[in-house]
Amino acid sequence: MQPIGIGLYGLNGHQIHNDLPQQAHGRLVATAALDPQALPEQLRGDDAIKHYDTLEALLANPRVELVSLCSPRRSEQARDALRCLKAGKHVYAEKPCAMAEAELDAIIETVALTGYSFREMANGIAEQQPYRALHDAVCSGMLGSVVQIFAQKSYPYFPWRPQDEDLDGGLIGQNAGHAVRMIEQVAGQQICCVDAIETQFGNPLPGGLQMACSLNMRLVNGGIATVIANYCNPRAFGSWGNEHLRVFGTEGMAEITDGGSRTRLVLQERDCGPLDTTSPSIDYLTSYLLSLRGAFNMPRSFEDELHATRVTIRAKAAATRCGK
Repeated sequence: MQPIGIGLYGLNGHQIHNDLPQQAHGRLVATAALDPQALPEQLRGDDAIKHYDTLEALLANPRVELVSLCSPRRSEQARDALRCLKAGKHVYAEKPCAMAEAELDAIIETVALTGYSFREMANGIAEQQPYRALHDAVCSGMLGSVVQIFAQKSYPYFPWRPQDEDLDGGLIGQNAGHAVRMIEQVAGQQICCVDAIETQFGNPLPGGLQMACSLNMRLVNGGIATVIANYCNPRAFGSWGNEHLRVFGTEGMAEITDGGSRTRLVLQERDCGPLDTTSPSIDYLTSYLLSLRGAFNMPRSFEDELHATRVTIRAKAAATRCGK
């Protein structure tokens, strides 16, 4: 099967350049707005990889089938995605892929019109251990009906974090969004309404960096959920992200804590101990590349995946109203 020709645009986020030397189903053919010296050493001397200054030039390269977007300004990334789709390219976009619902709707409509594929860098969290094990526990029904979910996402603070949310999408969009995906994709409960607050308290520099947020949500099944996210993870914690996910049901509870290092399943009178995490994780990028060749069916539609981004857009709007 012929590898997908990949073009990289920008390095503002989790660009996939370091994954490509080991990727059998995709081949880097072009870059734009990216210093070639930032590429892995195995790719730097490859004359078959073309380097451009602009997205337009990259899109003109017929070898590019998929554009991986980490746009220099996240607020412009939805526009960039539309340009890629209309140019006949598939798109893999950093989170958040859009910062307004109208932009999100435009992406969905353009995919339908062009027939080209779009995916956000959601990383298939429900397919990654230990989250896959919790997802399987919820889907099995052993927890009963899901009543309440708590999700946490905490990163360390560094002075390089943008004070301008247009650069990276902001605390809610690019940080709390992970926790929202935990709720929708791992716990299998879609969110139907959200309220939010955020604070700049603790920001050591002048500017607009939000340091912490809380989201309260109602689930379509009648349950409720809470997300907290912040830039307060101590650097000595031991992992970059300090994540918790707890799912409380009518028949028991399951949790992942301490950055994914601990799990537990408790069913009424029986403590079952750690979740069974022996099933292998499934690599999201590989799955997406295979799906573009018709060799894999993605576990959920891109519209379903993008619903988490829609929730964060609404949460940001609610937090903005609350702050006025």
